[in-house]
Amino acid sequence: MLKGKVALVTGSTSGIGLAIARGMAAQGADICINGFGDAAAIEKERSGIESDFGVKCIYDGADLSKGPDAEAMIANTIKTLGSVDVLVNNAGIQFVSPIEDFPPEKWDQIIAINLSSAFHTTRAAFANMKAKKWGRVINTASAHALVASPFKSAYVSAKHGIAGLTKTVALEGATFGITANAICPGYVWTPLVEKQIPDTMAARGLTREQVINDVLLDAQPTKQFVTVEEIASLAVYLAGDMAKSITGSVISIDGGWTAE
Repeated sequence: MLKGKVALVTGSTSGIGLAIARGMAAQGADICINGFGDAAAIEKERSGIESDFGVKCIYDGADLSKGPDAEAMIANTIKTLGSVDVLVNNAGIQFVSPIEDFPPEKWDQIIAINLSSAFHTTRAAFANMKAKKWGRVINTASAHALVASPFKSAYVSAKHGIAGLTKTVALEGATFGITANAICPGYVWTPLVEKQIPDTMAARGLTREQVINDVLLDAQPTKQFVTVEEIASLAVYLAGDMAKSITGSVISIDGGWTAE
């Protein structure tokens, strides 16, 4: 389905991003993965994508808190793989704190990585997509693009911003064969979610089990975590030609969270 295409997935050395990158590769796309982590572990994932799916896969360690780095990553991918046909803006971080104690530097960092990086990568890739009259921008938003939770002021603000950016890009790309959509997962069991549990315990005075059952899964009527494979399958569908009329959409995959 994606043979001859190139997909760049930010924040893809683990979790949701890695699942999306592997899903795109399984459909024949060449891949650029991006993110931080242990160099040997990243190389194992990169080479694994190549050997498992018979595609090219490169790694770019761009620091997405810096706009010039994000733009350079797009340029490097186009130079090395020939294009950026599918751009998946997935990189994200989290910090949980009452707003009166929320460190301003954490606000700046979250806005930079979770929101501004998507602007910088999309801006840099858009001319290439327009020239080819084909492109897919897929943004990993969150249920927090639609509803709020306490103690997550920066994250909720960034994800609401991603929803607005997605709609704007969809309108600008509509006559050029470019779609833009946002996937809004509920709670997914990833390192990002696991790492925020201690902070939520402290902020709310709860045990680990209470955070999982009474805070995280309480929001989802299914009482189950969303899986990375489910999100990857949706991303792959949005990248295909059968989804060419889906654009500007903010799509929930949250076990019913935002239905309430």
